[in-house]
Amino acid sequence: MSGPAQLPLALGSWPSLAADDFVVTPANGEAVAWIERYPDWPATLVALHGPAGCGKSHLLHLWRQRSRAVLIEPAALSVAAVPSLLGPSRAVAIDFGAAEPGAVCEERALLHLYNLLRERQGHVLVAARAAPPRWALTLPDLRSRLGASASVAIAAPDDLLLAGVLGKLFADRQLRVPPGLIEYLVSRIERSLDAAARVVERLDRAALDRRRSLSVALAREVLDENSGQN
Repeated sequence: MSGPAQLPLALGSWPSLAADDFVVTPANGEAVAWIERYPDWPATLVALHGPAGCGKSHLLHLWRQRSRAVLIEPAALSVAAVPSLLGPSRAVAIDFGAAEPGAVCEERALLHLYNLLRERQGHVLVAARAAPPRWALTLPDLRSRLGASASVAIAAPDDLLLAGVLGKLFADRQLRVPPGLIEYLVSRIERSLDAAARVVERLDRAALDRRRSLSVALAREVLDENSGQN
């Protein structure tokens, strides 16, 4: 049985800033396909949406690097600021995180940005918890524009994705992974990429502090200790 596909990328949020591997599985495969398809997008706005820790921010920043898009903070969006924020660019990335888009930026500013990009035949990629039709917006023109947007769902990480990310994170730290460790962690940790990064960091620190090699036994201790703190 073949393993998960690999997509070359460089992500500042990963421990390594050099070109590395991004694990592609059914959980994020459709979103990755959209990233690779750019600039052949049928919509001005494309929204990556999904639960916390699913990797949508990582993919947004990957697209930003490939497209040389301008990254705009939602709170910075205002009608007056849009022209200077956009500059001559035809590509914009906006990460709403866990926030409700209509609550963290001016709706008229978002509409203005959308219209400018459409005139330039450009694109905006956003990352948000929910798809645009579920955003609490009051501006009819903006709701109408977003009705023509493309929404791409990213699921919570599956076993293949978690295992691949854990393996990559251990490799970033040049840590030797014993048999059974990744499988054990996949069955125990929260299903998010952030949780994978946290547990690898804790295991690395624990191995150094206790002068022990990585093992399932050490992982059990670390996870039990952390559970006791909650």
